[in-house]
This record gives sequence, structure tokens and C-alpha cells, in this order.
Amino acid sequence: MPFRWDYRQHVTLAWFVLKWLAICLPLGIVVGSSVAIFLWSLNVVTLTQWANPWLLYLLPLAGIGSGLMYHYLGREAEGGNNLIMEQIHEPGGGVPLRMAPLVLIGTLITHLFGGSAGREGTAVQMGGSLAGGIGRLLRLTPDETRILLSAGVAAGFGAVFGTPLTGAIFAVEVIAIGRMSYKAIIPCLMASVIGDQVNTAWGIGHTHYHIAFATEITSSLTAVSLDWALTGKVAIAAIFFGLASVLFAQLTHGVSWTAKTYIPIPWLRPAVGGCVVIALVWLIGHRDYLGLGVSSHPPDAGMICIESCFRSGGADWLSWWWKLLFTAVTVGSGFKGGEVTPLFFIGAALGNVLGVALGAPVDLMAGLGFVAVFAGATNTPLACTIMAIELFGPGHGELLSSGFVVYAAVACFLSYFLSGSSSIYHAQKRDEEEPKREQEPMPETD
Repeated sequence: MPFRWDYRQHVTLAWFVLKWLAICLPLGIVVGSSVAIFLWSLNVVTLTQWANPWLLYLLPLAGIGSGLMYHYLGREAEGGNNLIMEQIHEPGGGVPLRMAPLVLIGTLITHLFGGSAGREGTAVQMGGSLAGGIGRLLRLTPDETRILLSAGVAAGFGAVFGTPLTGAIFAVEVIAIGRMSYKAIIPCLMASVIGDQVNTAWGIGHTHYHIAFATEITSSLTAVSLDWALTGKVAIAAIFFGLASVLFAQLTHGVSWTAKTYIPIPWLRPAVGGCVVIALVWLIGHRDYLGLGVSSHPPDAGMICIESCFRSGGADWLSWWWKLLFTAVTVGSGFKGGEVTPLFFIGAALGNVLGVALGAPVDLMAGLGFVAVFAGATNTPLACTIMAIELFGPGHGELLSSGFVVYAAVACFLSYFLSGSSSIYHAQKRDEEEPKREQEPMPETD
């Protein structure tokens, strides 16, 4: 067979990369800077809430203010993450630029007054909104708009968690279950890496989690040592992780449906949700499940949080359920924020409990639950496996050699599989019924 080199194909592919680098560079800078502002502001309002616990009792009034803001100014921006997904599927009216400031203000209101929510929804919506604005400015085609919106999602996700590779994979995996657009992966990776680096350059750090677990390497000829008994325990835990993700998605959707059905005035829904959150705090007698729940205040105060779940005795048997309920009420009633960080809390707390019940390392099971519940709730097992490596692997080579990556993959993929068609995103499409569908072509060489 004679050797043939079609230089035109490589020129076209090189132009594709350079064009998207030119687009993703300013996108990553803008999104990374916006996320830095958001994370700094979020830290300020969280510390303010901790220092002034009485602010919780203003949560219903804050809900009215947030609801009125979206009622009069939001319009289609109310769609949030689902609107961005819909525009990636079928570009139409676009993602409004006002979504970025609205979701930023709405999320800060939620956390200032004690609502239980996350932060990834804010970063993703900011990324998608800013990407939409750049797309309109550049007059991109519908296909290019899809790619740019995905890159905006990647930049926001990668920057807010400090996981650039996860951000890129998440942006292409979350859109349609069973189908990934490899045409968008390079722009998504560029935007995610740039966004993360810009966020870091602004001096914004991320929480570092440590898993001390590591097994001995049984042979110098093998790269990974697997404990098969432990693998079985991980598989059992994955069943519960998947069921927890289903429970969270369905309860959140159920709260939202109930609120819309029985409370016809939109801006009153979060007010009612705020009252329920206050009642739940009275019921359990403490505030551990408010806010992000990443760390305790003051440090080492015995508060249940994500960090404490990596220690034996760092969570109660029902900690995962209470965080699930608090978040479902907060987000389902209309408060802004995100679901992913609460999902991390739910998974880590459930992993802590299962580690004790199954006789497995608590820190390992907490780490696996951290990513696996997220995988089941968003149907992104590959991104979550990568996230486990990015979050827990750096500086701990012995952890990767201990089979952790395999355990993470087992937990994430089984949790995803056992969660069925459930998802926190109703705009997420399921393309698994079309396994022979061709992938999107790369740019034409002619």
C-alpha cells in the first residue's frame, strides 16, 4: 500500500485547533476571573453567616427577594443549567448574558442566609452565559455555538473545583447519556485548563482532601495491587451510592413539582422552602447541614462536614440523609446554587457509614462515595472517575498504586448504571438506544 499524506487534512485540523485556542483563551480568562470573584464572595458570605447565625431566620425573606429578582429580571435565565443543555442540543434563542450576574447574586443570597446548596451550578451557568455572549459577538454558526457553550461549561466546572480535566470530560459527557462529542473535547480542554489557571492566578485555592488508605504492592511486576474482598465491598457500597443519587434527584424534582403545583406565586416558593429549612434546623438541633458543608467553623469544632467524613466517627448514621433533605428543600423550592457540592457531602457521609458497616477503610469509602453519588446523579461516570484522580491522587502515588483508580471506577460506573434514567438535569438526553449512531465528523479537509 503506497504511503499517502494528505497535508490539507492536517492544515485544516491545525486551523481548527488554532481557531478554538483564539476563542477559548479570552473565554477561559473571563470565566476563570468570574469564578474567582464568585469563590471569593462565597467565602465572605459563608464566614458572615457563621459569624451571624441569626441570619438564618431571614432566609424566607431572602427567598422572596431572590424569587422577585428572577421573576422580574430572569425570564428564560430561570432555566439555568437545563437551558444551557437545551441550547447545546438545539441552538435557538441563546443563553442570556444576564444569567451570569443573576445566578451569582442568587447563590450568594442562598449561602448568606443559610440555605443548603452548592456552587457548581453557579460556575457552569456563568460559563455558559459568558460563552453565549461571546458566541453572539463573533456571530458563530449553530455548530460552533454548541462547541462554545460546552467550552463555557467546562471552564466554569474546571475552575470552581480545580479539576480541569474533569471539567472538559464533564462538559461533553453530561449533555447526552451514551454519546460524547469528541469534536468539542479539544475546545473544552483548552477552556477548562485556562479557566482553572486563571482562577488559581487570582490566588483562589481549593480544599485538599487526603485519603491515607493504601495497600501493599504484592508484586514488583504489577503496577496495581487489588484487594478482591475490598473490591466486592466497593461494589456493594456502589449500590447504595446509586440509590442515594436516585433519591436525591427524585426528591429534589418532587419538591419542585409540589411547590409549583401548590404555590402558584413563584417568588413565594423559596420563602416557604426557607421556613422548612428553619424547621429542620429546630428539629435536629444543630446547623451542620446548612451552606456548602465543606469544612467546619471554627476548625475542628466537631461539626459534621465533608472533611470530617474522611475520619472515623466524622459522620452520624443519618448525616447523608439530612444533607440530602436540606438540599432538596433548598434547591427544589427555588433557591439558587448548585447540587454537586451537597452531593459530595451526601456521598462522603454515606461512604463513612458504609465503611464502618462493611469493615472497609472509612477514608477510602468516603472518597468513593464523594464521587460515586455525583456520578449517579449526573450520569457522568467517566468524569467522576477522573475527578477522583485529580482530587485525591496528586502527591499520593502510593494511593494510585493501591488500586484506588480501579475502586473509583467500580464505584462510579456501578452507581451510574444502578441509578437508571434518573438525573438532576431534566434536559439531559439519553442516546444509549442508538449505539450505532455515528460520531460528529471532524472539520472537512476541502
